[in-house]
This record gives sequence, C-alpha cells and structure tokens, in this order.
Amino acid sequence: MNYIQKIYSRRRDHYHKLIENQKNNVLIISRLRFIIFLLGMGLAIFFYMKKYYYMSFSIFLASSILFLFVVRAHEKFKKSMNFTEKLREINSDSLSRAEGNWKKFSKDGEEFKDKNHNYSLDLDLFGKGSLFQWINCCSTYVGKKNLKNVLLGDIGSEKDIRNRQNAILELQHKLKWRQHFQAEASFIKNEGKSILELKDILKSKNSFYKNKYIIVLFKILPIVTIFLLIMSFVFHLFEGYIGYMAIIIQMSLLIPGAKDRFSTLSKVSGIKHSITAYEKIIHMICREKFKCTYLNSLKEILFKGEKTSVNAEKNIYDLNKIADNISQRQNMLYIVLNIFLLWDYQCMFAFEKWKGKNGKLIYDWIEVVGKFEMLNSLAIIAFDHPNWVIPEILDIPLVFKANSMAHPLLGERAVCNDLTLKKPSSIVLITGSNMSGKSTLLRTAGINLVLAYAGAPVCAKKFSCSIMSIYTCMRISDNMEENVSSFYGEILRIKQIVEACNRGEQVFFLLDEIFKGTNSIDRHLGAKILIKNLEAAKTCGMVSTHDLELAEMENESGGRIKNYHFKEFYEDGKIRFDYKLRSGVSSTRNALYLMKMAGIDVGVSLQ
Repeated sequence: MNYIQKIYSRRRDHYHKLIENQKNNVLIISRLRFIIFLLGMGLAIFFYMKKYYYMSFSIFLASSILFLFVVRAHEKFKKSMNFTEKLREINSDSLSRAEGNWKKFSKDGEEFKDKNHNYSLDLDLFGKGSLFQWINCCSTYVGKKNLKNVLLGDIGSEKDIRNRQNAILELQHKLKWRQHFQAEASFIKNEGKSILELKDILKSKNSFYKNKYIIVLFKILPIVTIFLLIMSFVFHLFEGYIGYMAIIIQMSLLIPGAKDRFSTLSKVSGIKHSITAYEKIIHMICREKFKCTYLNSLKEILFKGEKTSVNAEKNIYDLNKIADNISQRQNMLYIVLNIFLLWDYQCMFAFEKWKGKNGKLIYDWIEVVGKFEMLNSLAIIAFDHPNWVIPEILDIPLVFKANSMAHPLLGERAVCNDLTLKKPSSIVLITGSNMSGKSTLLRTAGINLVLAYAGAPVCAKKFSCSIMSIYTCMRISDNMEENVSSFYGEILRIKQIVEACNRGEQVFFLLDEIFKGTNSIDRHLGAKILIKNLEAAKTCGMVSTHDLELAEMENESGGRIKNYHFKEFYEDGKIRFDYKLRSGVSSTRNALYLMKMAGIDVGVSLQ
C-alpha cells in the first residue's frame, strides 16, 4: 500500500470508529427521549388523578419542553452521524480509486456521451471505464456540467488554463476541506430537478405579496384576532361570537389564491434539503482562505451586490430559514398555525421579499459552487498522483511534447513513451502489428491533452503543448438506424477535421486505421491524399496504420512526416508486446500467428 492509499485508509478507519461512537450516542438519546415521554406523561396523569392540577400541568409543560429539547438533540446527533457516514464513504471510494477499483463508481457520466463530438467517444471521456467516472466527485447538476464542459473543450484562453492549474495545485493540499465540501454537496437530492423548480419559482411574479399595505394588514390581523379570542374566551369581556367571527374572517382570507400559494410553497419546501446543503457549502467557501487569485475571484462573486461583509452566506441562510418556516406546513399543528397566524401569507411575504433581493444572484452562487466542484474533481488527480506533472502551455503553434507519457486510466499496466510533434515534423505515422499498442498510444496522447487543457496534471514526467482543437477518427462503425456505413462515417468525421482546418483552427488530430472500411487501393490512395492535405494545413497529429506503403511519405515529405512503430517478440511459444514506441517502420507481422492461436489452420491452401 503506497502513501496515498494509507492516507485514505487511515481516514476511512477513523470515520468508521467515529460512526460507532455516534451510533451509541444516538441510541442513548433515543432511549432518553422515550423515558422522558413515559415519565412525564405518567407523572402528569398521576398528579391529575390526585387532583393536583397545577402540579400535573407544570410536569406536563416541563416534560414537553425537555422532550422537544431532546428531540432536537437527537436530530442533531443523527445529522452529524449521517455526515460522518458520507465522509467514510468518500474515503472508501478514494481508496478504491487509488487502488484502481474505480470502475464500480455509479456516476460515470453516461448521460454526457455524444457520438458526434470531436473526440469524447474515442478518448473514453464518459461512460463505463471513462475519465469522468475516474475523477468525478460532483454531486450538483451544475458541477457535473462544468466538469463535462471543460473535458469537452470549453477551456477558454491560455490564462484560463493557468488559473485552473493554480487552483488545482492549491486545492490539492486541502484534502479535509475538499472532502467536507463533497460530503455536504452529497446531501443535495435530485439537484437537476431542483434547479429547474427553483427557476420556475424565481421567474414567477406576484405583486400582491409585495404590496406594503397588504403586508402590514396581514401581519396586524393575527394579532387582532388572538387579542379578540383572549378577550372573548379568557376574560369574557366580549361576546363569544366576536371571537368566532375573527376566526371565520381569517379562514376566509386563506381561500383566495390558495392553489398558487400551495404550489409555490410546496416547491420551496421540496428543495429544502438542497437549500440547506448550499447554505453549508457557501459558508465553507466564504470562510476558507485561499492564496490563488482565481479561487478568490470565485469567492468574491459570493460577496457581490451588497456593501456588507457577508452577502451570499447571510442571504442563503435567510432563505434556509424561510424554507424551514415553510416546512412547518408538514407539521400536525399546521392547520391551527395557518388559521391563527395566516402562516402561508407570512411565508409568501418573506419569500417574495427575499426573491426580489436575491433572485438574480442565486444563479451566480450556484455556478460558483459548481466550479469549485469541478476544480475539486481535478484536484483529486493532483493529490492521488503527486509525481505527475502540470503541463506547460506554450504560446507557439502546433507543439506536442511529452516525456515518459502513459495512459492515466491504465494504472500500473500503463507503459511510458516519449513523443514529440512539432515543426518541421508535426505529423507521425505509426505502424505495427495487431495489439501492439498503436491505438492506445493515440488515446494516451489525446486524453493527456484533454487533462492538460482542463488544468489538471498529466501522466508524464514532462509535458508541454500548444492550445489546439482536438479531433479524432477512431471508433467508427456501421449505423444501421441512420443507414450509415463505417466508411461513410469516417468520411463525415474527416470532413469535420478539414472544415476546422479551413476555418483556420490549429488542429491536433488522431486517426486510427483510416478508411479501413474500403478496398486496399482506395484506402491507401485516400489516406495518402488526406495526410498530404493535413500536412499542408495548420495541423499536428498522429496516424496509425497497417498500410506499410504509407511509410514512404517520410521521404516524400522531406521528413515533415515521421515514421514510428511498435513491435512484438515471441517467448515460450507465445506472442509478447513491450508497447514501446520506436523510430522507423514496423518490420513484423502477427496476423497469421494470432489466427493460429485462435485455432484456425493457417496451413490450409485456398483454391
């Protein structure tokens, strides 16, 4: 077990022991609550039967207050235990990730798969066994969207990449803070649906609940009604019907607009857990001290809009309090509360006031949380792999240079290779036999470039690159539903690359066995024409091929196109691969040997 694994293992075990202690505390308080209830009710009934009414009432009142206090304490301990369970789960998952057992994680980003994207499908960015599944620790919809976007090429400028690099390097060392952030975010339920519901609520307008005269009237009415009830039924200064009339008037006031109020208040109550989680997360961000300029710029968004030193933190706290009050509608005494205090109106007044003040700002707060989640996910790579390198982003065009580069998802099975693509030799042809490592090398280069642009460390000792648009043509197959052959699918993907070149984009391309869906003559001729066109445009990239005749293009291009290859060797009657990249053209073939291994008699002559 390496150093990183030991850290996660210790933290997991620590939280496991803490949970056992918390379970005991919860059990003790639960029993205490039951005893207080039985003892209080028993004594109250006993003294009542003895006609000690004041004593009975006093015991009942005292035991009720104590019971409610213990109930609150029980809820608090239970929430604390649930939070600790989340932390244990996070460290257990982190240990699994460090040990290479991350493919069992449920959040694999399958919903983000896009077969029409420039490179995401070919480079395994989403779905089972993907980059997203490996690093994702986002719970919110906006966080996952931010991570998705940065992996799909929404990388911004060179400055934006460096900002993310600096942020990731700082967050790398804030393990406890990151895990607490993740634990709080995990309590957000159905967050995508919650965001849509929140938008619906915030865009609705109702001037009735903003009218200051209406607000004053509905705040005074409950006071008047309670006064009349006391005067009528306690002190008997008024006739009883006056108290009844006051109640009837308040009940009648609850009828107009009841449907709309119920809809709005139910939606706010439904996202109460999300609001509470956001409150705690925003509190964490506001109270944490950062050195990185980019992290502080995100933090400053939470203070925008007011002169006070506390903005989003205070205002999201106020929203949580309003949601708490609205949640009282689930209480058994809600009907009485609503009749006597016009509770629904009081909640609507408070919510409309909050909405008018913060309705537009809350989207910015949610976006800040999402960006922190995205950065925390990328910081996992930096923490788990301290020997990986932060790439150097170059301001010169069409450069890709890596020393000891390996595929980040292969773990200990990954083999390191050096690779340099830059003028005058910015295109590489890779030959080699089946299963020798050609496609893996292409994906290794592509996925490390994606990580580099995201601002994360890459699996290499040294890595430098220009900012380029990534295009791939690797996993193209027949599409029966759309009546598209694999060959035509390749043509459509190649068209995207050519159009990008025509737009003046600096293109980094990865082509795996291009035009394999057609005959050998057309395949060779088509590949040669395409490579010449790419070489003449602003491109940098790699082409894997079994077509050894294409290797002649190195001499024909005057060295602007370079040949590399993989080779195999045979040991104990078995084929072996070292997956090491070598200069020159492949001189070995293994198709017949693989057929023989599959049980096919390769000695049979064909008539």
